[in-house]
Amino acid sequence: MGATLFVLLLFVVVCAVLGYKIIAAVPPLLHTPLMSGMNALSGITLLVALAALRTQEPGAFSWYVALAAIVLAMINVTGGYWVTERMLRMFKSDNGGGDDK
Repeated sequence: MGATLFVLLLFVVVCAVLGYKIIAAVPPLLHTPLMSGMNALSGITLLVALAALRTQEPGAFSWYVALAAIVLAMINVTGGYWVTERMLRMFKSDNGGGDDK
């Protein structure tokens, strides 16, 4: 069990570093569309974590991992939608729509 847990934790760390390096290389112009796609993936993560939480015995280690996944996915989804809405407000017209004359 110890070796398996070590491999899984190593996998998480490698994925986190790789994800950071990939996102850091994305041009600023593409950050908003990329964030929208990540929000969809975080929504999927949230659903899977909810299903995993339902199948686990409360108090088990996997139950706490699923709970942490739910909390982190919700933070990511909420923050992503907040930033996306803020970015879209920057492009909204000040005159309430219509012709820009």
